Amino acid sequence: MISFLLSILLYSSPNTVFSNDEIAQFEELALTIKEGRLINDQLPFQKSRFLRYLSLNGNYVFHGSNNHNIECFEPREQTLYNGKMTKAVFASSDPIWSIFFAIFNRSRLIGSFRNGCIVGRSKKYHFYSINESTMKNKPWTEGMVYILPKDKFEASGHGKVQFDEWICHEPVMPTGKLKVSMEDFHYRNRIATHKDKESLFKTWIFYKARASRSPEHTTTV
Repeated sequence: MISFLLSILLYSSPNTVFSNDEIAQFEELALTIKEGRLINDQLPFQKSRFLRYLSLNGNYVFHGSNNHNIECFEPREQTLYNGKMTKAVFASSDPIWSIFFAIFNRSRLIGSFRNGCIVGRSKKYHFYSINESTMKNKPWTEGMVYILPKDKFEASGHGKVQFDEWICHEPVMPTGKLKVSMEDFHYRNRIATHKDKESLFKTWIFYKARASRSPEHTTTV
């Protein structure tokens, strides 16, 4: 029942099929992921597809940031998706969600933004909504998706439905990083706009209807 409701209100993660040629190139590129190095971003394929391949076939989680030069992630006090406080490094096993955090310029936030990647029974569901004041402030930039070792992280919650949120309570070094922009974000045409003082419930209810009318967004650095 919950998964059915999520499928009505939110967008499910894309079903991605990789060609043999892509797999061969991705495997070769994956060998360069070491020592936190910047991965060659002049790729003959979409960066988001490479990151999704890693998420399905590699032992990695991802962290998106506007900061291009993080050498070590330190645990910080933050709020989990369920409202509980913790001191940890945050990441996600879904690179699409991480790309959003990489390209969203938090310094231009005026009010609220609402987003998430929710894990249902067999699928993941996404939503991205930004308040009107922030959207007018042109909040997009180029950012970095950091590739982190999954074996150092644990899921922040357990249950049939939860956010795809992973945490590590110790400092962690990135294994690699990849520069991304708005064109790499799968849901760039599905970013909704909500009223500044709107309730979260209303944002959820109207998200998909609003996002379907969303014009294509372009990167503003």
